[in-house]
Amino acid sequence: MERIEGAAVGPCTASPYLRPLTLHYRQNGIQKSWDFMRTHDSVAILMFNTALRSLVLVKQFRPAVYASEVERHFPGSLASAAQDIPWRLLPALPGTAGITYELCAGLVDQLGLSLEEVACKEAWEECGYRLAPPDLRWVATYRSGVGLTSSSQTMFYAEVTDIQRGGPGGGLAEEGELIEVVHLPLDGAQAFADDPSIPKTLGVIFGISWFLSHVAPGLGLG
Repeated sequence: MERIEGAAVGPCTASPYLRPLTLHYRQNGIQKSWDFMRTHDSVAILMFNTALRSLVLVKQFRPAVYASEVERHFPGSLASAAQDIPWRLLPALPGTAGITYELCAGLVDQLGLSLEEVACKEAWEECGYRLAPPDLRWVATYRSGVGLTSSSQTMFYAEVTDIQRGGPGGGLAEEGELIEVVHLPLDGAQAFADDPSIPKTLGVIFGISWFLSHVAPGLGLG
């Protein structure tokens, strides 16, 4: 997962996931404009393995995070490369620069599926756990990236057991996914959330906080 070679960047001419747009509008009589990206909404699933007494997370390489770290270490790398055709090789960093810990999650990009059905599909593909919509508890729906995409994400909670784990997870290879399932013991969850040196999403931090305040006390774990 962490062996990254030959990273190159260039202009994005077409994407099934992102569409750059500009909104022109008048606010309090002043003409303004704002650039933004139209993208899909998403779901996230906070899973608690009751047998292992652990929260189920995923670990994966994120190209956008890697590119951002390249730009941080080598300022100007992305700005100059974006104008180059053909693509330009980026300065090399270890693959660990793009690794993040996240909740199991996925885009809502298939017509006809409910949010719950999408969540169950992702739980199976990424983590190997079989879930049905009734197994899910709604946690929150919120906006992410309000300055750029303003897409909506809905988080669900589910309790799972080893019996429900019938597959290896890891994501879909045909979609380029390479995902590692991580079981986070509860006794180290808060320290994990608080540690700034561990690259993680806000969803992980919020999910851990929500679990410890809303679920753990009822399980005698608070």
